[in-house]
Amino acid sequence: MAQTRRCQVLVVGAGPGGYVAGIRAGQLGLDTVVVEGDKAGGTCLIRGCIPSKAMIHAAERFEALQQHSAEGGHMGLSVDGTPEVDMAALVSWKDDIVDRLNKGVEGLLKAAGAELVKGWANFTGPKSCTVETTDGEVNIEAENVIIATGSSHIDLPFMPCDEEFIISSTGALDLDSLPKSVAIVGGGYIGLELGCALTKLGTEVTVVEGLGSILAIMDKEIRRPLELWLKKHKVTVHTNALARGAEIKGKGAARKVELTFEKDDEEQSIKVDKILVTVGRRPNTKGWGLENMGVRMDASGRFIRIDRKCRTSVPGVYAIGDVAGEPMLAHKASAEGEMVAEIIAGHEREFDKVAIPAIVFTEPEIISVGLTPDEAKERGEDVIVGKFPLAASGRALSIEAEKTGGFIRVTARESDHVILGVQAVGTHIAELHSEFVLALEMGALLEDVAGTVHAHPTMSEAFHESVLKTLGHAIHIT
Repeated sequence: MAQTRRCQVLVVGAGPGGYVAGIRAGQLGLDTVVVEGDKAGGTCLIRGCIPSKAMIHAAERFEALQQHSAEGGHMGLSVDGTPEVDMAALVSWKDDIVDRLNKGVEGLLKAAGAELVKGWANFTGPKSCTVETTDGEVNIEAENVIIATGSSHIDLPFMPCDEEFIISSTGALDLDSLPKSVAIVGGGYIGLELGCALTKLGTEVTVVEGLGSILAIMDKEIRRPLELWLKKHKVTVHTNALARGAEIKGKGAARKVELTFEKDDEEQSIKVDKILVTVGRRPNTKGWGLENMGVRMDASGRFIRIDRKCRTSVPGVYAIGDVAGEPMLAHKASAEGEMVAEIIAGHEREFDKVAIPAIVFTEPEIISVGLTPDEAKERGEDVIVGKFPLAASGRALSIEAEKTGGFIRVTARESDHVILGVQAVGTHIAELHSEFVLALEMGALLEDVAGTVHAHPTMSEAFHESVLKTLGHAIHIT
C-alpha cells in the first residue's frame, strides 16, 4: 500500500535552485520534502558547472607542466620528462569532487530538517504527486509546491548523441581516453569552455557555429581576446556554418565520425574522433505531469510563466531556475530558491536584481555584469566608458594574466556617474565579478569605487583603475 506524506513545502528537483529552497525552507521551520530523480546537486553539480571547472583546472595544470618541461623551462623552473594525460584518472579525480559535494548537499538538507525523497515525481494535480522510490510508492500532498526541474541537453534530431562518437557535455566530462580530434557543434559558452580545456590537453579542436560569431551573447570587444587565443592555439572556427549530419566511417579501432556542415552555400566535412554537441539546453517541462498542474506557460511556450515572486498562475505553486526562464544560470536559481522559501514562510521578498553575472570559463575568462556600452545607449543613456588593460597591472604580470590581452571595462551614466555595467576578460579574472555585482546592486557611483582603497598588489586594483580611467584620471595608464 502506498504511503501518503503531507507537507508544507514540496520541492521538485534538488539542483542549485531546489536544494537551496529546501534548505532555507527547513531552516525556517517549514515541513519540507525535496524530491530528486537523480543525485542531489542537479546538473550543475553532477554533470555541469563543477565537473567542467575541475576539468578546466586540470587542463590548465597540464599546460603549465608542458611549459615547464619545454627546453629551457619556464619561469626558470624545469620538469624532467614529458607530461602525460591519464584521462581515466582525471575523470576519477573529478568524480571524487562531485561525490563529496553530492554527499555535502544531502547532509545540508538533513541538517536543515528537509526530507530528501529519491525518485521521479509524477503530478496528478496542482499540489499532489506520486513518487516511485526503491522502498515503494509515496503519495505526497503539499500546501506549497516549488517546481525546480531544471533543464536538459538539446539533441540535434538528425545526429542524436550516442555518447560514443557523438557526445553531449556529459559525455565530454566522462571520457575514458583523450580524443586526438573533436568537432564542437555550437560555439556558445559550454562548447568553448570544453573546447579550450581539450585544446590545452592536446586535442585538435574544430568549432562549427551557425551564427556569425562565436559566443554571440558577448559583445565584439569583450570576446576578441578569446578569438585571438583560439587562433593562436590552432583551433579552427567555422562561423555561419550549419551542421547537417554525421556518419561513422572506418572499421574497428580506426573508426571515426564524419561531420557534414554547410558554409557559404557549400557542403563541407571533417573526420574526427568525437563530435561534441553543445547547441543549448531546454527546460524540463515534460514527463512529470506539469500538464496536470494547471500552470500557464510564458509567451514562448518554453518556460513556466512567473511573476517577480516566482509565483505561477496557480496559487501556492512556484517555479524557479531554468524551468522558469532566462538566464539559465545556477546562481539565479539559487537566489530564487532562497527567496521563495522565505515568501512561503511569510517574508516580504521579490526578485528584483539589478544584475545577474554571466561568466564564461574559457581562456581567457570573460565576465559580464549589467549593461554593455551599446546596450546602455540603446536604452537612451548618455554614457562614459573607461577601460584598463591587464598589461598595466603588476599583479597580472606576476601571474601571467596579461598574456591574453585582457582588460576591465566600466560603463557609467554621464550625468550622475552611476555605474551601469562592467565587463572583463582575462586569465584569473572570474573571481572579480562579485565586486562588479555589488557595485551595481548598491547603486554605486564611479566616485564610490574610486574612493575605495584596493589592496596592492591584487587583480582588483584593475577595477579601481578602470573606474579612474572612466573619470578621466587613471594613474597607471595614460
